[in-house]
This record gives sequence, C-alpha cells and structure tokens, in this order.
Amino acid sequence: QVQLVESGGGLVQTGGSLRLSCAASGRTFSSIGMGWFRQAPGKEREFVATISWTGSSTDYADDVKGRFTISRDNAKNTVYLQMNSLKPEDTAVYYCAARGADRWGVRARYPSRTADQYDYWGQGTQVTVSS
Repeated sequence: QVQLVESGGGLVQTGGSLRLSCAASGRTFSSIGMGWFRQAPGKEREFVATISWTGSSTDYADDVKGRFTISRDNAKNTVYLQMNSLKPEDTAVYYCAARGADRWGVRARYPSRTADQYDYWGQGTQVTVSS
C-alpha cells in the first residue's frame, strides 16, 4: 500500500511559479514510477508528467513541456512538480499518483502517461493561476 499527500498548491499570478510536493508512505516508493495529473472544472483528468523509479526517465504533456519539471528524492519518499511560467489554463486540481508493483510487477518502475496504470492517488491540491 502507498499513501500519497500533496502540498504546495495555491494562488499565483500568470507567469509565476509553484512547486508541488507529494509525500509517499510505504517501502515501495523507490521502486515505482510516479505521475502528476490534473483536472480542471468541467474537464476530464489529464496527464501532466511522469517519472521512473530512479528519476532517469521523465515524460511530459506537450502543453507543459519546457515549463514544468518533475523530480523525485527517494531518500525522502517525495516527488516534486516544479511549475514555472504558469498560465491561467494551468488552473486545476493537481493529483499525485503511484504505480502499484502488486499489479504491474517490474513494469511499475517505469513512467506512464495513462491514468489507469496508476493504483494509488493523493487527495489533490488546488492550483489557481490568475490573469
């Protein structure tokens, strides 16, 4: 089992920055891929960024590439999302997600853009970008 708690959301002006954190419990954190997703009001949840178990492989949605950076610190059981040059369209609830080794085995180590491949989710943190 993995429990995830996000923090770092808030209100920021266009062009500003925020860093989201996701603290994970459980012994498997350092061996699983992690992701960030977001959901804006009235919209479907969408992929933002993902990172492999070692942090050596990352992937981003096209509309955040070059502005957002995902990273992880396995010693602290934490994954981060650094968000720069924020735009009003980045406003959403941001969710941290973890892959489950029980279901995916060794494939859980790798990044994934697909929400269905994540077994554990945090409660979300609100990010609001004002124009």
